[in-house]
Formats: sequence, structure tokens, C-alpha cells
Amino acid sequence: MSERLSVFKTYKLYVGGKFPRSESGRVYEVTDSKGNWLANAPLSSRKDARDAVVAARKAFGGWAGATAYNRGQILYRIAEMLEGRKAQFVREVADAEGLSKSKAADQVDAAIDRWVWYAGWTDKIAQVIGGANPVAGPYFNLSSPEPAGVVVVLAPQESSFLGLISVVAPVIATGNTAIVIASEKSPLPALSLGEVLATSDLPGGVVNVLSGRTAEIATPLAAHQDVNAIDLAGAGEIDGLAKELEIAAADNLKRVLRPQPVDDWAATPGIDRMTAFLETKTVWHPTGSLGASGSSY
Repeated sequence: MSERLSVFKTYKLYVGGKFPRSESGRVYEVTDSKGNWLANAPLSSRKDARDAVVAARKAFGGWAGATAYNRGQILYRIAEMLEGRKAQFVREVADAEGLSKSKAADQVDAAIDRWVWYAGWTDKIAQVIGGANPVAGPYFNLSSPEPAGVVVVLAPQESSFLGLISVVAPVIATGNTAIVIASEKSPLPALSLGEVLATSDLPGGVVNVLSGRTAEIATPLAAHQDVNAIDLAGAGEIDGLAKELEIAAADNLKRVLRPQPVDDWAATPGIDRMTAFLETKTVWHPTGSLGASGSSY
């Protein structure tokens, strides 16, 4: 019997619920921690970035308008599917980060647990940061959080899966849509995450995954007029990039989450990454009867 040839996986972008190759047709080699070839990943272009913004904006209304409970169900479903494909992610994380299989499995388990953690927050965050405000007058004054809109997320360069989940899950848990720029060095777990999202109940366009040269993709997105916010988590590991992107984002007053000097992705997360991309809507309403209708609040 002749020796069987391996079937190599073709990694693609994930944009608008579909799997396009890069518009440019370019790819780049991804290697493991020892420099051995793993795969060819798409090298995204500026056109790919613009397409991702269009997809994220199109999906925003429906996702932001979904009930918080429904968003939580969908996030939990994603965690279920990640659990079912755990062996694949363990292999990809081990190759990407040079970890033993047991340590890679710990990272993947922690990432799946974190996704479940954020799923549980979808219908609770409004109660924590919203509420009634005391005012001097015959009014009710109520504040409630609303998603900021389209958020660009620069995934951590070194923590290829746990760090990735830690920055993506809180963005979409609160009703935003996301454009994720995968780790330039280790993009395969992020590209595989796109396959999980596509086969879950998550609407197309809520998360869009690009791979390639981080600076090349992030620079036009930071200046894009239809992007509302940007998380620079992965920019802190690239010399000078965070400052460049902050300047570009200032042109249309984007909300910017700056990279921290030390991000311990294994630490228990707080709610900071959820509140970072929420706006507060405040409603004033008079107390007592209203006009001839006699209705009251």
C-alpha cells in the first residue's frame, strides 16, 4: 500500500460570516516556535480591512438589538463548540507558543472557561453599571449602558488563544461587533476560531478575523471613519505602533483602550474590558401624571 499524502489545511479570513482569501491573493508563512513551517496564512490588505468594517457595521444593529439573554445563549453555544474542538486548539496553541501538550491544554481550558464567564455577564452588566440617579426635581433619571459600535481588536501577539479570547469575548458580550486582527506571529488559533463562530449561532459579521502584518492592517482601521473604538492590546508588543494608532484614532474621536505594561491573561478578569466599549444613555422622565392621559411613570 502506498503511503498516504497529508491533506494540508487552507486557512482563510473570516469576514461577514464567509471565508474569503485575501483580496490581494497574498499569503505568508507561519512557523512554530522552532522555525518549522506550519501553514500559509492570508496576508490581509487594506481592502480586506474595509470589507470587514462594512460587515461589522451591517451586523451591528441586529446584534446590539438582541436581548442580553439571547447574546448569552449564543456565547455559551460558542464555548460548547470550542470544547468539542479542543484537541485542534491544543495542537495549534502548543505549536504557536512552544508549549507542552499539557500546558497548551491548560491554556485552552482557561480560554473556554473565560468565554463561559463572559457569556454569564451579558444580562448582568447593565444592572451593575446602570441605575437610577438621584436628582433635585420631580423627575426619574435613569442611566443604561449601550454598545459603542464597531470595535477593532488587536489580539495579543504572544498569547495566541487565551489572550485572544480575553479581548474578543467582552467586546461582543455587550453588543458590539468586532474586527479582530490576529497575532501576526501566531494567527492560526484566531483563524480557526472563525470556523467555530461560523458554525455557531453567532450572526455573520459580528466577529470578523483578519491575519497578516498587524501594522499594515491596523493603521487604516484606526483612521476609518466608521470604526467607533479600538483595543490596542496587541500593539504594545510592537515598537511605536500603539502611539501611531492612537494619533490616527484621534482624528474622529474614537474610544481607545491602551495596552497595559503587563497583561496577565491568566488572571481572573474584571469587567473593565466590557465597560471600556459601552456608552451611557441617560433618560429623564417627569414623575406624576402626564397631560390629559393621566399616565405616570
